[in-house]
Amino acid sequence: MHANRRPDKMKLGAFFHPTGHHVAAWMHPGSQIDAGTNFQHYVSLAQTAEAGKFDLMFLADSLSVREAPLDALSRWPQYTAYFEPITLLSGIAANTKHLGLVATASTSYNAPYNVARSYASLDHISGGRAGWNVVTSGGASVAANFDNVSYPHDDRYDRAVEFAEVVRGLWDSWDDDAFVRDRESGRYFDPAKVHTLDHVGVHFSVKGPLNAARPPQGHPVLFQAGGSPPGRELAARLCEAVFTPLHTLDAAQSFYSDVKARMERYGRRPDQLKIMPGLNPVVGRTRQEALDKHQYLQSLIHPDVGLELLSNALGGYDLSGCDPDGPLPDELDSMHTEGGQTQFRNVLGWARNEKLTIRQLYERFAGARGQRTVIGTGEEIADQMQSWFESYGVDGYLIQPPYLPGGLDEFVADVIPVLQDRGLFRTEYEGSTLRENLGLDRPKSRYARSV
Repeated sequence: MHANRRPDKMKLGAFFHPTGHHVAAWMHPGSQIDAGTNFQHYVSLAQTAEAGKFDLMFLADSLSVREAPLDALSRWPQYTAYFEPITLLSGIAANTKHLGLVATASTSYNAPYNVARSYASLDHISGGRAGWNVVTSGGASVAANFDNVSYPHDDRYDRAVEFAEVVRGLWDSWDDDAFVRDRESGRYFDPAKVHTLDHVGVHFSVKGPLNAARPPQGHPVLFQAGGSPPGRELAARLCEAVFTPLHTLDAAQSFYSDVKARMERYGRRPDQLKIMPGLNPVVGRTRQEALDKHQYLQSLIHPDVGLELLSNALGGYDLSGCDPDGPLPDELDSMHTEGGQTQFRNVLGWARNEKLTIRQLYERFAGARGQRTVIGTGEEIADQMQSWFESYGVDGYLIQPPYLPGGLDEFVADVIPVLQDRGLFRTEYEGSTLRENLGLDRPKSRYARSV
């Protein structure tokens, strides 16, 4: 058994793309081919994650069918037919007891009141297990579904900060004990314990109060995934967990220390934010078996899909006329993107620093959608997870099984017990809410009288 030099334990989330995280997962004979519209599939995944004592499950979202040539899109079904996440998580809440339920909602194409109400409702339905992944949305295909309204990258973050502040204010509309529901006095709530927000800002005007009681967690847990400077600032100011891609320990330690150092200016402690980058584990009983599993998945990638996925990561740059076995075009070095900048920089960095061809790039990116892949036995994968955790590069991981359900089953069977034996991961849940299990404080209402 290895000694755990940190006083805390690792946090683990499970990120469920319908058939799995690998772009060719749906072609794997062990994947659930109709996953996107199969409710029982998700219930089963959630129950497996809960049996493995995961902190949470996470669902991404998209507000459009990807803009891509139909021939390529027809070979890549991930963003064509799948459940709206809050609806899905509400159903899963009734089939689980401990697992946190986290989903994406865009601050670019939603109203704060609606988001506040949806996540407050999920928190009540689940008994305090809801989390909101705060994202900003860009891209012409999404804008085309919302009156062609779009926002430049940095403006999206300004809007996101105000949006999240409004949502948090609305969650405080009612004191925790506002609803007395007293038939004898004929008083349903205490009028002194309801608060009108009256927010008027640059982007939003929201009166309030919210027509939902204060959530069990006070505020559902806030997550965020951006690694750009505005994204880091948003995380330090408001968020409680970050899912940013990190590929080397040096980069992870730098990100970890930078974001946590920014928190002081907002009056926050470093332990009030958990850094949980994506990790794509390919587990085998032997290292060779794991390598063979990974190579099999890679062999299923259709070149059209690989090029389209890489194109999207590069801000929509058209790679269709490029030689797959040649380098990325030089003009990308001076290109500006309004899309995901962390992803863009990562792909360009791999291309230039490692002199990878376009085919090598899309094979790497397609395997984990830009996140870090680890391949090996349960012990070997646990070794890598432990090294980053104990070196303060991470507080935990967002596990992204390459195909589902098998990839999750293998991780729970072969990696979780190793982490538990080493004292790195829980054997029982610490509390009944997501906040309690993540070791996060329950926020006081902004209207609470200081004692």
